[in-house]
Amino acid sequence: MRISLLTLALLLSPALASAAPKNIIYMIGDGMGPAYLAGYRYFSDDKATAEVENTIFDELWLGMASTYPDDDTYVTDSAAGATALATGFKSYNGAISVNRQHIPLGTMMQLAKKLGKANGIVASSQVNHATPASFLAHNKSRRNYDEIADMYLDYRIDGKTVADVILGGGTKYFIRDERNLVDGFKQLGFQYTDSWQQLNTLTNAPALALLAETALPAVLNSNQDNQLATLTEKALTLLTPAKKGFVLMVEGSQIDWCGHDNDIACAMAEMDDFAKAIAVAKAYVDKHPDTLLVITADHETGGMSLGAAGEYQWLPDVIRKVKATGRSIAEQLKQADSDAAALALWAELTSINLTEAEQQSLLATRQQDETTLRKLSNQLVAKYSYTGWTTGGHTAADVAVLAYGKNAKDFIGFQDNTQIAKKLMQYIQQTK
Repeated sequence: MRISLLTLALLLSPALASAAPKNIIYMIGDGMGPAYLAGYRYFSDDKATAEVENTIFDELWLGMASTYPDDDTYVTDSAAGATALATGFKSYNGAISVNRQHIPLGTMMQLAKKLGKANGIVASSQVNHATPASFLAHNKSRRNYDEIADMYLDYRIDGKTVADVILGGGTKYFIRDERNLVDGFKQLGFQYTDSWQQLNTLTNAPALALLAETALPAVLNSNQDNQLATLTEKALTLLTPAKKGFVLMVEGSQIDWCGHDNDIACAMAEMDDFAKAIAVAKAYVDKHPDTLLVITADHETGGMSLGAAGEYQWLPDVIRKVKATGRSIAEQLKQADSDAAALALWAELTSINLTEAEQQSLLATRQQDETTLRKLSNQLVAKYSYTGWTTGGHTAADVAVLAYGKNAKDFIGFQDNTQIAKKLMQYIQQTK
């Protein structure tokens, strides 16, 4: 697929006043609406102190952004949202960096590669999911996972793949019966691992790590601590030697998935994982002041509210005690060998004392399908924590914009999501 840089050139309005940063770290909390940031503040609160401490999100929060797509709706999906954040142009829901006529829209990473910079992608989803795909590929549908993965290898700029570092999940799409993309990457000189234990074998870019068949495990269900922070640190280490600098996109992918499930415990765990990755990026900026860190979301998911049922309270203490996602709880309850064992397991995994009626409802639902049981589990956690949800989909709520480092002040105030991309692409163009 041949892609003109004309669409990129159209973005490049007069240069911003100050010198451009050499490196850009772009972090996207998928589905992370403002209530998620506020919720994480209270979830993280040290109850031993009178005040509510600021989180790293609060420290870096500078503005807000609109997220509407180029569609007959104000509610975007992740593909259209990421397309706007990667290209500076809006498109239809489902689009991977193409316009309504399916013509490719040049991405900031393609521009960076053309100008000699390095690029990296980190995601807790499969690496060819909608958000990372919108930085590296073009497709009329986000669902064409194999085609998107193929383009990661096949599309070249000056003989090189757009990404120099790719870390996340997705072996299912890269090692297929009809094609082994991993072998192709190795032939191009990529170091490769599919094991957390062997992550330290990636010592130089280009590098590829696919650490799960599809997505990485949800944080609450994972045996690996600090998943996103670990991958972010590894990506930064691999990209730092790039002489002309780099662009790194890090996605906290599964915040969105928790929102779709209306699973508040899952959401706060993923927010914590994302916050730790942000801390790694912030520390990098402190050591490399020619770096800009920008953090935002593609949209809000779930219509979360902190407070529900007419009560003036929200109880994160309830959430902190939940030890697994609703999906995992439902799976384990289905597998319990008796009703008594199921109730004991519920108490162990949630520490929530159910009423007699709720216990009977849980046991009756255990005889149904796992999806129905998962929904009930999440509803009970939401009830006892006073968490509200309005939808299992996305909303049109504005999202936060956070920034730190060189030129961070350019992101103060309200902006459209396309403006974030345009500013970053101007910086990339300036440092050619």
